[in-house]
Amino acid sequence: MLERGYRATTVAAVARAAGVSVDTVYELVGRKPLLLRELIEQALSGTDHEVVAEDRAHVRAMRAEPDPAVKLAIYARAIRDTHERMAPLFLALRDAAATEPEAQQVWQEISDRRAANMRKLVRDLRAAGGLRRSITIGQAADTVWAMNSAELYVLLTAGRGWSPSTFERWLRDSLCRLLLPDPPAI
Repeated sequence: MLERGYRATTVAAVARAAGVSVDTVYELVGRKPLLLRELIEQALSGTDHEVVAEDRAHVRAMRAEPDPAVKLAIYARAIRDTHERMAPLFLALRDAAATEPEAQQVWQEISDRRAANMRKLVRDLRAAGGLRRSITIGQAADTVWAMNSAELYVLLTAGRGWSPSTFERWLRDSLCRLLLPDPPAI
């Protein structure tokens, strides 16, 4: 799908590349939007299967970390690693969602889950004393949701030539400036 594009890729071509029958692909995964969803889930987890957010190593590390700035540093690294694997797939799904109702449903499901996970992250920051008082949970979650998007990652890395490590530092620093309380004046 990444080489030929979503629309030009057929389930038959996927089956041929995998050395299985088309019926096997349909039986094990389903139609093309569901195949793309499965690839995205694997890219998100960094494994060969879906892993819910709460069970991912970086989420466990963030929850165990008491320092809000360190939590955001862990998060920025995880987003960098995830987008290196997943961003092109996610953008292919976004493009497919414009014309295919089944792809739109998968896109919406993943987008809604992302938004819910951002709210969990922000609530964890607030519980650790790391959310500025002037921002609501919803505003903070939307800020994180927008800044961790595949679109922004691709714009800055592929479009503007940033390295993944530059993106990671920018994301970490920007989230800290936007979300964390100001340090006390000396």
